[in-house]
Amino acid sequence: MTKTVVAVDGPAGSGKSSVSKAAAKRLGFDYLDTGAAYRALSWYVLDRSIDSTDAAAVVASLPDFRYTIGTDPFGYHVRVGETDVTDSIREPRVSAVVSNIARVPEVRSYVTGIFRGIIRDSSAPGIVVEGRDITTVVAPDATARILLTASEEARMSRRSAELASESASEVASALQKRDRADSRVVDFMTAAAGVTTVDSTTLNFDETVDAVLDVIRTSQKT
Repeated sequence: MTKTVVAVDGPAGSGKSSVSKAAAKRLGFDYLDTGAAYRALSWYVLDRSIDSTDAAAVVASLPDFRYTIGTDPFGYHVRVGETDVTDSIREPRVSAVVSNIARVPEVRSYVTGIFRGIIRDSSAPGIVVEGRDITTVVAPDATARILLTASEEARMSRRSAELASESASEVASALQKRDRADSRVVDFMTAAAGVTTVDSTTLNFDETVDAVLDVIRTSQKT
C-alpha cells in the first residue's frame, strides 16, 4: 500500500501542531513536528557556544548535529545525541535565537533532507508532517497538502489561552514578532497551487480536526 503523506503549513497560533497530532492519532498515522528540528539545532548551537548570528559557524556545525525525534503521536520525544531536549527546546533562550537559525538557506536544505528521510522511513500507513514550507518544499508531492490558518485575533486568543502566565499584550507582541520573522523565510499565509486552505477562525478544535480529516480523505480518493 502506498504511504499517505499529509503536509500541513500554517502560521504560529493556527493550531497546526495540536490539530496535526490529533489527526494522526485518529488515522493511525505517524506525526512529524518539523519545527522541533530548528529548535533542537538552536539548542545545540547554544550548547556549543556558537554565535547563532554567524551563519557560517552554524552551517559548519551541521555534520555533528545528531538529531532524532519520535513520530508516534502518542509518544513524542526529541533528542540531540543522547540528550533528551524535548522540554529544553521550548525554553525562551531557544525561542529567542531560532529565527536566526531557520533563515539560513543551508540549514533549511540540511534539515529538509532529515525530514524527507523520516518520511521515507516511516513504517505507519501514513504520516502527518507539519511546519513551514512543508507543502511547497519538504513534501510538494504529498497526498494531501493543507494550509491551516486563522485570523490574527483568533490566533492571539488561542495562544493567550495556552500561555496563561503571560499578558494578552505580551502574547500579541510575541506572535506578531514571530509572524514577521517567519515571513522573511517563507510565505505561510498564502496557499500554493494545489494546496487546500482550512480556515479555523470560526471553528473549535474538534471541528478543525474534522475539517483536516475531510481534506485528507478526499485526497486519498483522488
